Amino acid sequence: MLEDIKIIKPAEIEKTSMEIITKELGDRIFPESEAPIIKRCIHTSADFDYADNLVFSKNAVSTALEAIRHGASIVTDTRMAASGVNKRKLAQYGGQVYCFMDHEDVALEAKNRGCTRAVVCMERGAEIKGPVIFAIGNAPTALIHLYELIQEKRVDPVLVIGVPVGFVNVIESKELYLESEIPHIIAKGRKGGSNIAAAICNALIYQV
Repeated sequence: MLEDIKIIKPAEIEKTSMEIITKELGDRIFPESEAPIIKRCIHTSADFDYADNLVFSKNAVSTALEAIRHGASIVTDTRMAASGVNKRKLAQYGGQVYCFMDHEDVALEAKNRGCTRAVVCMERGAEIKGPVIFAIGNAPTALIHLYELIQEKRVDPVLVIGVPVGFVNVIESKELYLESEIPHIIAKGRKGGSNIAAAICNALIYQV
């Protein structure tokens, strides 16, 4: 009933949400640097599965934080993910967010080559100078081609956030990184999304 709804000020909503998440996680303990990322993914999705399906490679978070402090850029595979990243906060350290998906020349090149725009976008991201974090929340094709670019030594990302959502090649694209030495934060299984990619980026930025 309406009278049972507790009115909470906007500034307190996130704080209260995080308190609820912490309480519902109970006695579970996570590494100090990983806990904020896990909790922000849960906060974004209301899905506690992220407490179990997020995989962090060794030193992934500390390496990413150091890179952000030194102006690392973030490349996303969707405009939605790019929109969700706190660009103002990232810019305080000299970083920018890039998404090439809706560029007309990207669409034209993809058409001429007979490939997806996600493939071309990863190649554009590989051309960015300086440290780069790739955040993939939608297209397993992007995650697969990025892996190929890394193997070809065309790019050496600081971190790959691999959280595409769906059914076709999603699990397989993630397993490429789980079985590699590439620095990564991966959501095992089918779950993920652009909102999760942005949430992980923000959880990193807020820790710097």
